[in-house]
Amino acid sequence: MNDFGNSLGKTLKMATKTPLFTIAQAFEELSQCGTKDEGLPLDKFCDACSLVSVLFNSLGLAFKFAEMEYVAKVGNLVEASKRFATLENIVDADVGNGTVKKQKSPSRDLRRVRQGLDLVRALFEQFLSSKDYSLRNAASTAYAQVCAPYHTWAVRTAVSAGMHTLPSREQLLLKLNETDHSAKKKMRRYIKASRPLIDYIDKLYISRKISLDW
Repeated sequence: MNDFGNSLGKTLKMATKTPLFTIAQAFEELSQCGTKDEGLPLDKFCDACSLVSVLFNSLGLAFKFAEMEYVAKVGNLVEASKRFATLENIVDADVGNGTVKKQKSPSRDLRRVRQGLDLVRALFEQFLSSKDYSLRNAASTAYAQVCAPYHTWAVRTAVSAGMHTLPSREQLLLKLNETDHSAKKKMRRYIKASRPLIDYIDKLYISRKISLDW
């Protein structure tokens, strides 16, 4: 292949690497990491999770609270990865110290990051449910399912008001450099890869007799 052909091929390949593509690929790779005996590497988990913040940013003011909290918690886990190798390690350390639910503990941060991943999963599922389903309806339903039960009345009220500022479905796709068809393919990939990961994190707590209602 000549130089022009090589250049064109690279350009086309790069064009497919939209934020949704990068996120879907990262979580697919993460789902292949770790074993029951070795645990899930915390640094690789943080690398994948750090990519998700671009989605919250694309949703604007309505999800600014989620973006700020999510980015902060992932940052805390990045710091924790300098001391702990796996997700299991941080939960076990907090269990031993009696700090699982303490503010800024790695186990609490992991719980909140897991909630962020699940919020994106729920949002994508709602987005896929109907082409005529508005982003506002999709986001409202996803928030009600995943986050609302754990937020105060004041936060829920602020989020509800912010839903009016969400971009349209078309505007979101434009921000993410996707078509409706291409976005759906990548959303399905993320949903498929993230579900077992979310379950995996839940089981870390359940297996240590820690409830999930917090």
